Amino acid sequence: MSGRGDGGRGRLSSRAIQALAALAISAALSASAGAAPRPPRPEKQPPRPEINLPPVAERAIAQIYEGDPAAALAAAQQMEKEQPDQPLGYLIEAEARWWQLYCQQSEVRYGMVDFWELSQGTESGPYLAAAGRAAALGEQELKKGETAQAQLWAGMGYALEARMYGIQGKKLATARAGVQAREHLMRAIALDPGLADADTGLGLYNYYVDTLSPIVKLLRIFLGIPGGSKQQGVRQLRTAMERGRITDVEARFYLAKNLRTYDHDYAGALSVAEPLERQYPGNPIFLLLVGNLEMELGRKEQAAAILGRIDSLKISDAACADRSRRLARELLGEK
Repeated sequence: MSGRGDGGRGRLSSRAIQALAALAISAALSASAGAAPRPPRPEKQPPRPEINLPPVAERAIAQIYEGDPAAALAAAQQMEKEQPDQPLGYLIEAEARWWQLYCQQSEVRYGMVDFWELSQGTESGPYLAAAGRAAALGEQELKKGETAQAQLWAGMGYALEARMYGIQGKKLATARAGVQAREHLMRAIALDPGLADADTGLGLYNYYVDTLSPIVKLLRIFLGIPGGSKQQGVRQLRTAMERGRITDVEARFYLAKNLRTYDHDYAGALSVAEPLERQYPGNPIFLLLVGNLEMELGRKEQAAAILGRIDSLKISDAACADRSRRLARELLGEK
């Protein structure tokens, strides 16, 4: 499997260059223009921050990870009707739409299941409208008075925009949205060092910048662009998955995927991913990831037990159901 993974790594570095090198360059230019440096984090973790997260929002977020993003989408749109000037409903809408696409369009490449690219003809307008609205409302809140939560909402909105632009291969749009996300998330941490949800975006930035190809790293040094540390990124993602209230599942999922995809640390990735499968047994995406990792470790019997559960899941999205069942068979080498 190592030969297959190494072949994939070269391709993946190219994808990282598209979405993340541009982000790094833009971030550096912003910093040189006078952005304040991030203050050091205290050695002891501060108390968990109080984020205004109403029960309906908590339930909607849980529904996404339980494998029912359609229910979360309906709840988010109801939140938008009742509180059209609040960013949270739009953030949840964009997240729900993302996970719908993730299940519907994932593929197995290089032996790894992932959402590699957006299929031609896929409508991204509703997703981008929700993400853009969240970012704009976060900015409006900041004009009334700066708070860590408003910085978080704005940063998350821009990060969601960057995610879609990145998978579409829109380099400049990814860079613009990405640098705005980074600035807001860094400011959120400066205002509230205990705001672990901001560490998800910052952790991914640091991790990805450190995985860029040697040529891009050399270009970064030549241009005086601040780099990232994979180790720091891992620490930030672990902080987010252990202490976050909104992005904890996201941080765990992406840390597991990155350990698999970039480091080929399948055992480490599995230890991170297994709680997702246990906590959300009805989500086929998490079952596919864990089953994929079991296969990479050469444990086909365990993989078959995990992936076989997908057939019995009640998945309301027909496209997601069909895709996840086909991918499970493909991972197991079945037709």
